[in-house]
Amino acid sequence: MRVTDIQHCEVRPGQLIEWTLDPATIETATQLPEDSRPPAYVQESHMRTARSVRQDGLFVPTWIGAAFDIPGTVDLDVLQSALRSWTLRHETLRSGFRWAGEEMRRFTLDAEAVSLHREVVGDFHEAEKLVQYLQDRFDVAADALTWPNFIYTAVVREDCTSVYMAFDHSNVDSYSLQRIPGEIHDFYAAGLEGRPIEQVPVSSYIDFCETERANADRIDDTHAVVARWREFINRCDGKMPSFPVDLGLDPSGKLPTQKLMHEMLVDADDAAAFESYCRPFGGSLVGVLAATSLIVHRIGGQPVYRTVVPFHTRAKSQWLDSVGWYVGGAPIEIATAQAPDFRGVMELVRAALQANRAVTRMPIPRVLHLLGSDFRPTSPDLYSIVSFIDARGIPGSERWAELKAYGLVRVSYGDQVCAWVNRLHEGLQFASRYPDTDIAYENMRRYVEQLRDVIVSVAREGRAVTV
Repeated sequence: MRVTDIQHCEVRPGQLIEWTLDPATIETATQLPEDSRPPAYVQESHMRTARSVRQDGLFVPTWIGAAFDIPGTVDLDVLQSALRSWTLRHETLRSGFRWAGEEMRRFTLDAEAVSLHREVVGDFHEAEKLVQYLQDRFDVAADALTWPNFIYTAVVREDCTSVYMAFDHSNVDSYSLQRIPGEIHDFYAAGLEGRPIEQVPVSSYIDFCETERANADRIDDTHAVVARWREFINRCDGKMPSFPVDLGLDPSGKLPTQKLMHEMLVDADDAAAFESYCRPFGGSLVGVLAATSLIVHRIGGQPVYRTVVPFHTRAKSQWLDSVGWYVGGAPIEIATAQAPDFRGVMELVRAALQANRAVTRMPIPRVLHLLGSDFRPTSPDLYSIVSFIDARGIPGSERWAELKAYGLVRVSYGDQVCAWVNRLHEGLQFASRYPDTDIAYENMRRYVEQLRDVIVSVAREGRAVTV
């Protein structure tokens, strides 16, 4: 799906309905015993960061979500049943955490205990007021430090209903969000037709958390993965990497607000040609990272591009349809200044990814703990990223443009750059949240324009852009 924020996902007026967990469900949860399955390291790090930033006096919303349309006149009872069925399909959505001193303890509801409460919020005649209401509501209902921490809404009209869903990041990742429109549409269509839906049961993210954490807890600071991260962080001057261009930040200043930049980079033809050119080196991911290293070398002058590349950790097929936060990171270093041209940079990127891909299986928070590094989080983002996803194979993706389907990010505060390049049926889309400074805007515009130039040059001329 195209990535954007709630302000730019084509919100239109209508009657707003919302669904949250029923008060009786929440009351049941307060009486539940502890679930022995622990949080994933990424979940725990996320929530500790939110708590640390909150203790510093700043509320930083970090929810993510999905938006999509249901054409025609909606049947709200059937939609509610579809939303509940989808919620029950993914166990992490009925699981939460309590603090016991400094420890996080999990609890999990049984499926039969889960029910949704529907409420008619009211009619909105102006899109701007509706957008502001949704953002404010999502900030509270999908807060990392509360439970439940997700909410479903629908803006109802006679000809079309728009669904907006928001989740704390601990429940979902980008792949999870992109599967939502297709799955909800399947449940809704089955409900309208009065037939049972034919879906293979999915594995639980909570079980994945238990297995991943057990494996991570078996290593110590002598493990090869820890050694690789130690070496990488030392080369980053003892910290995790930032986006290597001037962002106009005051090192002693407060956490800055952020802005969103989003646009289509190229159409489907140029995206396909670029992919074809990059395929011998590993595909478009390699091309995007190579282009990024080339561009930030031009802008910032750094001879080596160091970054953490996000990869999903759904290594086994049983996790492919599961909702959760299945993301790890690979530390890579690209000696851009030593390459003669774009093809040469791609060779360096391919080699770096091949050498470090296995590192993603070990959660970064676990590694940092073993390194003994005191990374007290003061920002919701520990490091900057440039992410690439080819979403064309996700069920229902061919209808995303028609259904106005979007992946939503909350743009609030942060001193890092988070950029997403998505391969869609209609081309390559770029989105980024970045610090709201004049210098950051100027350099991010330069980055995006040069990224487009590299892709177009490679796609249309097949020439290797020089370093």
